[in-house]
Amino acid sequence: MSSRCLRALTLAVLSGLVCLDGSAGSPATLDTERVPSAPPRPQVLAPGYANLRFAPPEPGAYRLPVISRAADGGLLDTEGEPVRLHDIYDGRYVILSFIYSSCSDVNGCPLATYVLYRLFQRIARDPALAEQVRLLTLSFDPVHDTPEVMRLYGAGFIGQGAEWVFLTAESEAALDPILASYGQSVTRMPGGGSGEVISHVLRVFLIDREKRVRNIYSTSFLHPDLVLADLQTLVLEAREGTAPRPQDPAVESPRTRELLMQTRHPPLGLPPLPAPPQTSGNTGLTAAKIDLGRRLFFDRRLSANGTLSCAMCHIPTQGYTNHAMSRAVGIGGRSLRRNASSLYNVGHVDPLFPDGRERFLESLTWQELLDLNRMGNRSVAMVLDEIQSASDYRGLFEAAFDGRPAGLETLGEAMATYLRTLVSGQSPFDRWYYGGELGALDASAERGFELFTGRAGCADCHRLGDDHALFTDQRLHNTGIGWAHSMQPQPRRRTLEIVPGVRIEVDLQAVAGTEERPYNDLGHYEVTQDPVDRWRFRTPSLRNVSVTAPYMHDGSLTDLDAVVAYYDRGGHPHPELDERIRPLGLSAQDRADLVAFLHALEGDNLALIEADAAVAPIGMPAGRRSD
Repeated sequence: MSSRCLRALTLAVLSGLVCLDGSAGSPATLDTERVPSAPPRPQVLAPGYANLRFAPPEPGAYRLPVISRAADGGLLDTEGEPVRLHDIYDGRYVILSFIYSSCSDVNGCPLATYVLYRLFQRIARDPALAEQVRLLTLSFDPVHDTPEVMRLYGAGFIGQGAEWVFLTAESEAALDPILASYGQSVTRMPGGGSGEVISHVLRVFLIDREKRVRNIYSTSFLHPDLVLADLQTLVLEAREGTAPRPQDPAVESPRTRELLMQTRHPPLGLPPLPAPPQTSGNTGLTAAKIDLGRRLFFDRRLSANGTLSCAMCHIPTQGYTNHAMSRAVGIGGRSLRRNASSLYNVGHVDPLFPDGRERFLESLTWQELLDLNRMGNRSVAMVLDEIQSASDYRGLFEAAFDGRPAGLETLGEAMATYLRTLVSGQSPFDRWYYGGELGALDASAERGFELFTGRAGCADCHRLGDDHALFTDQRLHNTGIGWAHSMQPQPRRRTLEIVPGVRIEVDLQAVAGTEERPYNDLGHYEVTQDPVDRWRFRTPSLRNVSVTAPYMHDGSLTDLDAVVAYYDRGGHPHPELDERIRPLGLSAQDRADLVAFLHALEGDNLALIEADAAVAPIGMPAGRRSD
């Protein structure tokens, strides 16, 4: 799609010439170009183009946490004059959008421009608000988006009554520190007649008058109604001259609203979430349950000695796993047998646990809480007594569950509700394969995809469909890792990392009796007691796999290079090894291409989920119990 055609499309959308029907509950669609290997289907337009399917929260009824400081930097205005970003902010509320004028993804830069234009129209109708707000569009393609180009780009959207500024930079080198400061991912690749293709993740920033980032919107959450409500909330906060007032439990916070929205509107590449199991009084996913489940997830009081929370093994900033440990550590420092599995998209996983022993998130929660090596609780009552005696939980369960108190069902359901909101899609792969964005993958990742679905055979287990991909067959397989640990002789010497970056080689006979006791992990056999199931483990999803190291059920492979190399050599051959695992004969370039493809499975909203987790309450500090 050429930049001229795209601009015509954008203007048509802005003027109402393209029908975007969101009133009937079905996603708006648009026919677009497709990548050759993708199944043909219409482009699904982002929620921001259609009417909201729910009422936005009332401004001022919730709070917006401070996420970070808004960085400064030198730029150029549309006359080519140097300006500073902070001078443009100038004590205003700012809505900052990074775009480039020839973007070919209708759910990327055109969406950001469309939403800002709708905001421009509505802000212009409120003179008091218009005096305090500045819309800002900054190009991250300074080579092509010169000051003159940005002047022409903005000319079609400028009107009376509100202020919208368009900026560019003198060079990529001048712009890159600003992009890095805002976490705006941009990849420039050679290709096409223009000589360069730009792949990026959509980010729009809400910045307050003190130059602090207060919200970040991605494709799934960018809607003019929601941004306007957040903007008005900041204005009310400043008018009252106080910090954000305490959250009303009956009102959705902006973070909770975004989590809830992504469960209702699956991002590109993911199917709708399976419905939770029907239990007595189950009202489905609600904001109150999400807030309560988040609180429980981070609360160390749910462990027997008050020192361990779920989030201490499933760390949000580390892909909801733990990069530093191959296997998780439980209560009292006990070494566990398995890696802490990532929780991204866990609402789509069935069966649960690496050995497939569970079906429902509600009961998974209790299995973890009652595991004597993990959270250490010896009974359900032990957990519930702690929660029911805690003053900061007073009334929360009753508000979330129509008067029902903390109990076996309600606690499991609250935690499961939060876990179901950890939805992440809209990856570069999704934009390329399902969204038809030809520049979303570089050449190496495209070659990796051909290997993944072809000669390497990865897609035999990590499956993808015509309109979505979970990258798992939800089945259990013997990959050789568990067998090797149980059956192969252990080496006489082992390399140990004593501090980060410092390794020593140890003769195991010299430390006999002091090392960790050997263990076996027989996988699904421990569930069924059927010898056929020895060393079988569930196929994990590969979404966000680049941020969820280490790998395999025991965390024995430290990076994606090691994973690809393991399967390339055919794993550990033995009679029960899955027949699909065989030597592949990949070249070094093939292996690099597969790793590049796996990196392209990273969702576009990880920073937003991490930001939500960063402001979660964490319960009492260690050593203090509830009152």
